[in-house]
Amino acid sequence: MTVRMTDREVDGVSVVELDGRIVLGEESNSFREKLKSLVAEGKKKIVLNLSEIKYIDSAGLGALVAAHISAKNQGASVRLCHLGKKFHEVMQITKLLTVFDVYDTEAAAISSFQSFLATSN
Repeated sequence: MTVRMTDREVDGVSVVELDGRIVLGEESNSFREKLKSLVAEGKKKIVLNLSEIKYIDSAGLGALVAAHISAKNQGASVRLCHLGKKFHEVMQITKLLTVFDVYDTEAAAISSFQSFLATSN
């Protein structure tokens, strides 16, 4: 099963909905390439909606971290939303919740960029 990614723009924020599995191989590679291309297009605010992710392995977590670091190094910010219960537990156990900005809803993740901009000006 491949990971399907659809992206759209909401209030100047790129929202990428992921559906499927992020695992070693084609899935994690295509995910990494997708984020790389968004940043290359000049997208600085990215929200990953993970509500339909069925499974993520260590390579998938690695791809998430690599995408986060790569985006950050290029002045972009990646936020996560809609982590399922199991995914949230994995992120907690691996201490990745301290690395990522995680939100319960897509709307909260999108609006977090507005409050971030207000405090940084």
